[in-house]
Amino acid sequence: MRKSFVLTAVALGILSTSCVSKKKFTALEDELNTTKSELLKTRVEKDECEEKYAKIEEKVDNYYAKINALQDDNDSKLEIVENLTAMSEKNKAAMRKTLRNVSPEKLAGAKTLSDSIDLAIAYNLTKSFGEDEDIEVNVDKTVVQITISDKMLFKSGSYWVNPKAYPLLKRIAEVVKSEPSMEVLVEGHTDSQTIKKESYLEDNWDLSVRRSTSVVRILQNKYKVEGKQLIASGRSSYLPIADNKDRAGREKNRRTRIIILPNLDKFLAMLEE
Repeated sequence: MRKSFVLTAVALGILSTSCVSKKKFTALEDELNTTKSELLKTRVEKDECEEKYAKIEEKVDNYYAKINALQDDNDSKLEIVENLTAMSEKNKAAMRKTLRNVSPEKLAGAKTLSDSIDLAIAYNLTKSFGEDEDIEVNVDKTVVQITISDKMLFKSGSYWVNPKAYPLLKRIAEVVKSEPSMEVLVEGHTDSQTIKKESYLEDNWDLSVRRSTSVVRILQNKYKVEGKQLIASGRSSYLPIADNKDRAGREKNRRTRIIILPNLDKFLAMLEE
């Protein structure tokens, strides 16, 4: 009798242990299936992101090719203007008037008519956009490059545009809307600091693209620039203009660059504005 009782107890113990193990196995199996599902979803999202970035990069590459083609075309036109002195008297007068205000150091670097026109346009645009240490305007062979510091456009680690930058973006929009053939590339740039792990941003690629897209949306939605004239691009931290090892260098690298492609006729017209 005692032996039968012991055997019964052992059997119950084994059954009980087996039952618990089955529950654990089922729970682990469910967890595995959930993990597989999340992994598959992540892979799909990764593929979609890679495809999206590939399309952006292709569009940016095409834009840079267009910049080079336009510069070559305008170079040849400017050579004709220089050789034939065919520039209108009105434009010549406007350029001379503007260049009187340009610093002698910058004027010394102007060796050709093309250089002089670049200087005059850069000066006019700088005055138009408001002389501010957070805005830098450069012109190279009729391509206008406007560099805006992080301090003016965004708060640290954010891609929401600061309202104090709206007047500048409005003026840029007015320039772009004046010529439907113009195209605008908005490039977001960051420093090399790593994004915090708990941040809603994935990395500096994510931040730079979101920032450029935010600027593009304001130009389109608030100031009515045609979407077909706009390109949003993120360059992350890979095109620094200063050393990322110190604070001052990182501040310079956190910037947004707006590149405008006007044709030569529109470019010369800017002399009079």
